[in-house]
Amino acid sequence: MKKIELLAPAGDLNKLKTAIDYGADAVYLGGEAFGLRKASKNFPIEEMEKGVEYAHERGKFVHVTLNIIPHEDDMEGIEEYLQDLERIGVDAVIVADPGMFSRVKKACNIPIHMSTQGSLTSSDSVKFWADLGAERAVLARELSLEEIKKIVEKVGNEIEIETFLHGAMCMSYSGRCLLSNYMTGRDANRGDCSQACRYKYHLVEESRPGEYYPIVQEDEGSFILNSKDLCMIEHVDELIEAGISSLKIEGRVKSEYYLATVVRSYRMAIDAYYADPENYQYDPKYLEEIQKVSHRDFTTGFYYGEAKGPEGIYERKSYVRNYDFMGIVLDYDEETQIATIEQRNRVFVGEEVEFFGPGKEHFTQKIEWMKDENGEEIEVAPRARMIYTMKVDRPVAPKDMLRKKVEEDEK
Repeated sequence: MKKIELLAPAGDLNKLKTAIDYGADAVYLGGEAFGLRKASKNFPIEEMEKGVEYAHERGKFVHVTLNIIPHEDDMEGIEEYLQDLERIGVDAVIVADPGMFSRVKKACNIPIHMSTQGSLTSSDSVKFWADLGAERAVLARELSLEEIKKIVEKVGNEIEIETFLHGAMCMSYSGRCLLSNYMTGRDANRGDCSQACRYKYHLVEESRPGEYYPIVQEDEGSFILNSKDLCMIEHVDELIEAGISSLKIEGRVKSEYYLATVVRSYRMAIDAYYADPENYQYDPKYLEEIQKVSHRDFTTGFYYGEAKGPEGIYERKSYVRNYDFMGIVLDYDEETQIATIEQRNRVFVGEEVEFFGPGKEHFTQKIEWMKDENGEEIEVAPRARMIYTMKVDRPVAPKDMLRKKVEEDEK
């Protein structure tokens, strides 16, 4: 059985390394043009080359997004860019537009993946792109699991199938939306979405200007366009058994802590399935771990049909935040049990923190003491990215992370 690919987002080089270190088989990222995430830092070609080298040294893959819906002037420089991508060894490009597809085919030999922005909802549309030379189809998020199974059965070995596994859901069909353009002048289909669907809305009657009527769902206002986050951690076995080739996590603008936590959880679930497919059982700890990052309430999207009704609407303005990211382990001395840590959020002596890392169980301990870089004892590590040391009860390793549970009065 060919193992399913776990595909993670990478907003910058550090996030790329985090995703791979924590278990991603491949990453997708954007360059400085032609992609749909201007809010992400994205990659200059020199940084992208470093990322490709880092991935390939570890047997992993890099996919680059070219998934804008381009206007006439948006194609300027595409041939030179594609040649650069081919030179540095990019493994695939993700496109949504027929014109972009044609340019890629003419300019280079990089494998092409058709984006979810292409609204691929049937085996006929998938075969159309396969016949033109696409090697993978990222199916539209509006499909049910049963529909996906039928498509996989019909396309057979002609083309790989990729589906979304986790992350933010768009309220518009396959991400094709004009709401951002209308509200802010920022073109969502050219990489500059303002997420206007997540604004707080009231109703105004034509003859009563200035009188705002809430579409009541809760006291804060109405969020009728605001979707819950997709989360399929409880159904990893069903996705694997459906014959899907790649499972995709959304979130190129998310933090390295988010990536580490989410990728690690899905890595554990996928590996547990392949270790014993016949007796695999979902472990609630996988979801418990994912809930330790900032998130909206979860849904299974369209996989089982519920996103077609009110069950998919997120009826709050803010995210759920139960844990804070506190720091990253830089070094650990086994003899002294002392860890060197780079701070991410203010932490005090006496607080309880959790340590977690790739392929290992997390553990909790109280901070007994901390010392700064000069060896002076401190009661608090207040400065962003300051280096401090502390004694750790169990062995840790570089790239392990610390988090702290957020008390109710801190949320």
